[in-house]
Formats: sequence, structure tokens, C-alpha cells
Amino acid sequence: MNSRRIWITIVVIVVIAAFVVLARWYAPRRLSPALAPQSLTLAVITGADRGAGSLREALFTADAAASAASIEIRVPLITLQSALPPIVNAHGIHIGPAAGVPSVRIDAHAVGAGTPVFDVDAEGTVLTDLTIQGCPGTAILVRAARFTLTGSTIASCEVGVEIAASGGRISLQRNHLQANRVGVRFTAASPDSELVKNEFDANDTGLWMVASQAAESSGLRGSVGVHDNQFVSDRTDVLIGNVPVLIEQNEFQSVRDGAIHIIGADAVVRRNRISTGSAAGIIVENASGAILEANELDHLQGYAILLRGSSDGLIRGNRIQSCGYGMAFVLGDARHPDTAVDNTLIDLKYNGIDVIGDSPILRSNHVLQARVMPLHVVDFSPQQGPTVHSQPLLEKNDLHAGTAAE
Repeated sequence: MNSRRIWITIVVIVVIAAFVVLARWYAPRRLSPALAPQSLTLAVITGADRGAGSLREALFTADAAASAASIEIRVPLITLQSALPPIVNAHGIHIGPAAGVPSVRIDAHAVGAGTPVFDVDAEGTVLTDLTIQGCPGTAILVRAARFTLTGSTIASCEVGVEIAASGGRISLQRNHLQANRVGVRFTAASPDSELVKNEFDANDTGLWMVASQAAESSGLRGSVGVHDNQFVSDRTDVLIGNVPVLIEQNEFQSVRDGAIHIIGADAVVRRNRISTGSAAGIIVENASGAILEANELDHLQGYAILLRGSSDGLIRGNRIQSCGYGMAFVLGDARHPDTAVDNTLIDLKYNGIDVIGDSPILRSNHVLQARVMPLHVVDFSPQQGPTVHSQPLLEKNDLHAGTAAE
């Protein structure tokens, strides 16, 4: 009997020991059953268009990887003969120079006009410190969210960066867009995106943001933040249409056809400096609800601020100095008038405020040293149709003609 109990005890102890060993073996596997593979690193060691060690070959390998991939370019120049394969790695791809390579230039002259150099169709793609030159079409086409471009130069292309229906969260920082037909083009609203500390230089249009419909109609929320950028000698610096955007604390110089042109809805332009040029500063045309606030505009030969066919706009706290004309309100919506309040206009070559066939609310504005007329109000008489009368609401404005010498 005692022998039987001893054997039973031994069996129980053995079973318990087996469970302990099994538990120790299983525990680490249970805690990390599906750890992601380590990121894949690929090296580009030739500037040729294709073949082993080329950027094209690296992209094919990165696209097929089961993990995130990093492509390190170890040559200073890559000459392409055709567009690169699309970027489709869902885990993310980073492309940039290897350590010790100061910059990488991609010559895209031979790439066809109908295809982009980089076609980004996967979230989490990052391009850094690249120079893309001479592409007949688009340098970078973005069709996915969470795209980042930093420290790069795009020059002499039809379009530098095109943001299609991406889903938003696009980040463009510290890039140089030079001598392109369009520097950066948004063709749809892009929620929670930002353009920060970029330089736009001598483009036909620096930043083009035009959607076919207003963002509310498409159900999108959020806006594009454009701040701390520099725009110099573009024909048109910024064109906005139906894309929710905040244009803030940017520098505009040597304006050619216009610094900021707004159509549609949902644009806020605040605390920018617009200086020198042969055209107008800010043009608001057939737009609703535009907000222009605390901007500084000086030494422009045309109007500093021109509103035409607009409604429900707010023009507040702007400072205008040494321009041809100050502000103009033309053929706006009398049922939803624009409002100008607390603006200061000094040293205008011609008129301070022009009202033509419009009925804005003008309140607490200061016009000093307008050399022709501080306020000019006229009706609009078309060749056909009824006259559009001007009936502005004037409250507590300080209007002075003359010059500093008078």
C-alpha cells in the first residue's frame, strides 16, 4: 500500500515538473508570437537607370518586402531613362542619401511627360535630401496618406509635387521648389497636412490648391497648414480654391501677377508679409467666408487687397503701406456683405478704399495719406442690364487724403 502511494506521489511530481518546463518554454512565445521582421536596408551603388545596385532594382525589392524598407543611395547622380516603379510597400519606405553622401541628384529629363518620377501609392513613405531636375511631367505623385518630403529640391519640372486624393497627413518641410510650372499642387482637400519652411522660387505657380468641390460636400474635415514658407518671384505664389487652408506667417516678395488668389470657400490668410511687386497682393474672387487678418502689405503697384464677387468675408487688422491702391470691393453680394474693420492704410499712390457696385461694411478703418481719394464709391453700370448701386455701411472710419508733406 505504501509502495503504491509512493508511486502515485512520484507520478504527480513528474507531471507538475513537466507543466513547469512547458510553461517556461511557452511563455516567451506567447508574449511575442508575431514580432515584425526587422526593417530591410538596401544600397544603391550605381547611377545607372537599371540593373544590379540601381535605384530601380532597390525599389522592386523594397516593394516586395514583408517589412519596412530603407533605401540608402551611395552615389551622387542617378540618370533615369523612364519612370521608377510605384512605391507600394504598405509597411513604409524611406529613400535618401547614405551617411557621408551630402546630396543625391536625379536627372529626370528622359522620363516621359505622362508618368511621374516617383509614384507614391503606399502610406508612410519618406523621401529626404533628394534633388530632382528636368522632369517633363510630375516629379512626385502622392496618392497615399502620411507622406513626408524633407530637405529636397525639385527644379525645372512641369509639376514638383502633386497631392491627389491622399487621405491627408502630408508633410512637406524645408524643400526648395524652383522654376517649375507648378511647385506643389493639391487636387483635393488634404486634412491635417502641412507645408512648413519651404522655399518657392520663380515658379509659374508656387502652390496650387484647387479642388473640384468644397470640402464640406466631400465630407472631409481638417485643413492644410501653410506657414513659415518663402515665396519669391513666382508668377502667382498661392492659388486656393475649395481647399480648407490656413496661410500663416509666410513671406512673399517680388510679386508678379498676385501673391495669394482665393476662390471658393474655407480660406484663412493671417499674419503674412507681402512686399514689393508689380501686381496685387491678395485677390479674393467669387469666394465666401474668406478671412484676411493681420497681414502686412507694402510697396505693391496694384491693389493690396482686392475683393471681387465675394461674400461674408472678414478683412480685419491688416496694415497696408506705400502701395498703388489700398483695398477694393467690387460687385459683392449685398445680402452677405464683406466686412472690413480696423485696417490701417498709409501712403497710397492713388485711392485708399474703392467701392464699385458693392455694399461692404466698413468700420473703424484708418486711411492716411491717400494721394487721390481716401474713399471712392461709385455705382457699376454695365453695357447691358441694370445699374448695380454701391451702398457701403460706414462706421467710425478715419479717412484722410493728402501726403506726408501736406
